[in-house]
Amino acid sequence: MISIAQKIQKAGGTLYLVGGAVRDEIVNRPITDEDYCITGLTQEQFTNLFPGAIKQGKNFPVWRLEGKEFALARTEQKTGKGHTHFHTQTSPEITIEQDLARRDLSINSMAKEVLTGKIIDPYNGKQDSKQKILRATSTHFSEDPLRVYRVARLAAVLEFTIERQTEAQMKKLIPELSTLSVERITEELKKALDTDKPSIFFRVLEKIGALSIHFPELQSLIGAEQPIKYHPEGDAFKHTMMTLDEAAKLTQNHPNRIAIRFSSLVHDVGKGLTPKSEYPHHYGHDQKGVAVVEQMGKRLKLPNKWISCGKTACREHMREGIFPEMKPATKVDFIERVNKTQLGLEGLKIVVWADQANGRTQEKEHDFACLGKQMLTQVTGKKIKQNHELLTGLMIKEKLREERIKWIKINYPPKT
Repeated sequence: MISIAQKIQKAGGTLYLVGGAVRDEIVNRPITDEDYCITGLTQEQFTNLFPGAIKQGKNFPVWRLEGKEFALARTEQKTGKGHTHFHTQTSPEITIEQDLARRDLSINSMAKEVLTGKIIDPYNGKQDSKQKILRATSTHFSEDPLRVYRVARLAAVLEFTIERQTEAQMKKLIPELSTLSVERITEELKKALDTDKPSIFFRVLEKIGALSIHFPELQSLIGAEQPIKYHPEGDAFKHTMMTLDEAAKLTQNHPNRIAIRFSSLVHDVGKGLTPKSEYPHHYGHDQKGVAVVEQMGKRLKLPNKWISCGKTACREHMREGIFPEMKPATKVDFIERVNKTQLGLEGLKIVVWADQANGRTQEKEHDFACLGKQMLTQVTGKKIKQNHELLTGLMIKEKLREERIKWIKINYPPKT
């Protein structure tokens, strides 16, 4: 990067590292994305200096060079409602301070001069970073409604608190949230679910009154009373947030972690349909939740895998509690059914454990999954064919079920 900065300097410009990379360096977080800003050059000068740079962006030019993003310093002026209605201007006369002024938060409004290492910090982002505060850079914050979700997500990523006046500016943007594309919402949701404490994202939205705009299914869980004996934590929303964070702990390095965490998020959404007259019980919420997840998934254009896993979590998570009392044949049906889903036995096990983390032993929660894996491994169609050469087609399938039921009877008889 030094050679690029030197080339820019010789042409009369200056190269800065900007945004999250500067923030992450200050708070000692791994830097995963580097963005650079250039002052003092025109578009023509930059492209002449770096003809191999790949130009991107519709509203303003951004170039990809050596795997990094480079943009000229710019100013913005809001021209209408929503996230995309801005007039952008670039010019060699625009300073780095002017460029930083358009950014969302003070912690993202810092720049580091590449050649000297000097930190440009006109909005006290360094101090806010160390104090773990999310503060709007200026009143221009309230010009972009997407910032509501970005700040909520950053609160989850960094586990920072949001300054009160910034919360007030977020509230002003709520009427414009409906102008955002669902693809933008889904992207922020995905990033939030991939944090250590994803509940912070939803708690922030709930606190400022924005949860119902794109997540009405979760809003309906607020105030949904539950039996105190099993849920001393409070209503269904609080329980869901606890379940989600527990699932995050259990899936830190899991390849299917986002889908499993989403499944934990929606496993109880059926409780939002329960009439208040039935509180604190939620009869049939497991089956009701399936349709809710389907509706939510279509509305937000969520990945099909998330929807499938979420529906499985709704439909099946309650069955773990009655697994010991199930008849052997019912146990076999349950194991085979869940194993065929995208969530799978392992995924459902994690959802169940997260759901029932308080006061329950891990060994009990894991029974159905461990047992299921053993049964599916030890009693297979291949072995049936080997042991019963005369059987074909449907007869093999029937014999497989018969042998698996026998296996369950021996290894896990029903409790009476």
